[in-house]
Amino acid sequence: MVLLENDSFLTELTRLFQKCRSSGSVVITLKKYDGRTKPTPRKGNPDTFEPSDNKCLIRASEGKKKISTVVNTKEVIKFQMAYSNLLRAHMDGLKKKDKKSKSKKTKAT
Repeated sequence: MVLLENDSFLTELTRLFQKCRSSGSVVITLKKYDGRTKPTPRKGNPDTFEPSDNKCLIRASEGKKKISTVVNTKEVIKFQMAYSNLLRAHMDGLKKKDKKSKSKKTKAT
């Protein structure tokens, strides 16, 4: 897993989307990140760790290629705008779902 800066993460994510345009998929996950690098102990004296501010960990993976970034609270608005524009630009390759007509359902019942 490669931890990137926000701007370089968005450029790498663009490359992943372009690579998977014809076939394949990109998996994106978001979770709250408190800055810990070690897991919490199960027994004994629990470590009292208080995060300084809220952060968001964003991961993207395509096959064996994995990238991630950490977004601070001060940069959330800027990152979200760039991220949403990126998603809108690359979501055009989705297949439309076939809709069943309502008349077939009424005839069956």
